[in-house]
Amino acid sequence: SSADGPLPSLPAEHQHVRYNPLRDDWVLVSAHRVKRPWQGQLEKPPPEDVPRWDPKNPLCPGATRANGEVNPEYEGTFVFPNDFPALQPDAPEPDDSDHPLFRAAPARGVCKVMCFHPWSDLTLPLMSLPEIRAVIDAWAELATELGTSYPWVQIFENKGAMMGCSNPHPHCQVWASSFLPNEACLEDRTQRQHLSQHGVPMLLEYAEQEARRKERLVVENAHWLVVVPYWATWPYQTLLLPRRHVCRLQDLSDSEKDSLASIMQRLLIKYDNLFEVSFPYSMGWHGAPTGPYLEEDCRHWQLHAHYYPPLLRSATVRKFMVGYEMLAQAQRDLTPEQAAERLRSLPEVHYKKRAE
Repeated sequence: SSADGPLPSLPAEHQHVRYNPLRDDWVLVSAHRVKRPWQGQLEKPPPEDVPRWDPKNPLCPGATRANGEVNPEYEGTFVFPNDFPALQPDAPEPDDSDHPLFRAAPARGVCKVMCFHPWSDLTLPLMSLPEIRAVIDAWAELATELGTSYPWVQIFENKGAMMGCSNPHPHCQVWASSFLPNEACLEDRTQRQHLSQHGVPMLLEYAEQEARRKERLVVENAHWLVVVPYWATWPYQTLLLPRRHVCRLQDLSDSEKDSLASIMQRLLIKYDNLFEVSFPYSMGWHGAPTGPYLEEDCRHWQLHAHYYPPLLRSATVRKFMVGYEMLAQAQRDLTPEQAAERLRSLPEVHYKKRAE
């Protein structure tokens, strides 16, 4: 029985579909296709010669941004309003719809940029643990500050040109919105449903299962674990989960933040070591909504971070979400178990530091 140990996994050679309970959808796993030859597009690896400081880079200390403002000579993290925000706090109300098929609703918010470090040639896996801890503290502060009035605060990092990031300087964005975005609504519904049906938060139960089964585990420590989720869509997608029930980033204890810095560093070093390249990804935090929801029961929520990296076979071959994925459903060739095994077996010393 499943209580005695891991269930037998599905045969890796045969295609099958897997259910994602967090998004209430399915992914097609076609493991046999990973053997096919590749003649598709090759991506350029990221430049290795990024200058540590460049007065023309608007994220650098002392540089002038597009709006004419000059950055302070910051030495740690630095947060400033996005000069080209997707959301503004004072947008006018849209006109009333004259038909149910043409609906609009108000959207207000603020967009901020947060630099992780003053040096442009660093990324999170190359930063020290105290420097990563400072980033986590700044995330929690922003989540608290913006969460006093906004229902959703989305912290996300796009790393690498392949993920549309135009600036190599280590940074993320924080968008706070007056509405719950689609992914937040979906996760709110599925987690609420799971708690009411099973009496335990979905991702708390899931973390306990994965910690026991171990076949999709990448790294773990006293407070956290990272898995390639059973339902992963992207080849080396991971899910970062706390071991205890915690709703929001701002609810973490000091020791949990310290061990979060450590597990993030370990995961991101493995990512870079996979193809010996600064590994591109989009990552972001999901936790219980804020603003008016701070007064509501949000026990169904469990804090977690998603990492979505596009690389599939090498530093230059990426996975495209096109065709079948756009028109039917997500599909992957490498099984989540194979991906986890590859990541798990990688060294935890960064390839750039091995020669030192």
